[in-house]
Amino acid sequence: MTNNTDIKVFYLYAFADMRFKGLYFALFLIVYLVTVTGNIFIIGLTIIDHVLQTPMYFLLRNLAFLDICYTSTTLPQMLVNLLFEHSSISLPACIVQLYVFLSLAASESSLLATMAYDRYVAICNPLKYTAIMTRDLCLRMVGGTCIIGVIFGTIHTVNTFRLPFCGSNVLNHYFCDIPPLLKISCIDTFPNEVTVFVVGGLLMHGCFLLIFGSYIQILLSVLSIPKGSGRMKGLSTCVSHLIVVLLFYGSGSCMYFRPKSKVLADKEWLLSLFYTSITPLLNPVIYSLRNKDIQGAFQKHFKKNRMHGHL
Repeated sequence: MTNNTDIKVFYLYAFADMRFKGLYFALFLIVYLVTVTGNIFIIGLTIIDHVLQTPMYFLLRNLAFLDICYTSTTLPQMLVNLLFEHSSISLPACIVQLYVFLSLAASESSLLATMAYDRYVAICNPLKYTAIMTRDLCLRMVGGTCIIGVIFGTIHTVNTFRLPFCGSNVLNHYFCDIPPLLKISCIDTFPNEVTVFVVGGLLMHGCFLLIFGSYIQILLSVLSIPKGSGRMKGLSTCVSHLIVVLLFYGSGSCMYFRPKSKVLADKEWLLSLFYTSITPLLNPVIYSLRNKDIQGAFQKHFKKNRMHGHL
């Protein structure tokens, strides 16, 4: 038996017995590249186009930046796991990865709630929108999401790595996360589980309720619009946003808050693929690329660059 003072490295075995690793490597490499490229595109376009200098796109730009950092914390590690049969990560790197991942996840959760509030004000109180969503308020909101992320990441990282790890340094996962680390602890992890449930539950479910409540109000407002293309567009946008939100919060809740069971016991890391890979991939599409302002700005700058190229 060994404790955490003796463990210098963890082995990540999520893909140890999986066939077609080359195919999965190519698939997730494409997912990673598309996610990063799509979010860089959003950041660049919302910076250079004066039409997109609004609170909505300021928040969207911050979401895009978070998504790049968020996926870069886990997906490169997954790609390494797929390349090598026994992928390893040092103890310091594992601590840093867990802290950064949890901080970014909490910040993203808070920012999604902030964006839902922004849409609620824009649609339900359009005449007061500019007075409410000032630049100062937006900066404070984004700063608040960062502070929440730092506090959340610190609490859970310190709480997790104060545990002694005994007998095994093998994690059935593709990155350092709380559930697999708790499984290899040699003491009772009930206090850690309570902390995850209470602190994580307050943040995640609080943000979800705020988002859900905001979109219920938005849907009611949209339904009051006379039937037509504007109403259908509004409904389509609300539904697509809610699908991504449900995917993010639903998979996260199943991963961290579900009761212990043997179902998916060895494949629970599959749940984390949704909130670490799928939602950051969908965010640029749902929040931006279907948006006419984004499309118009892209066409305008593309034509301008094309004309300069011909000159």
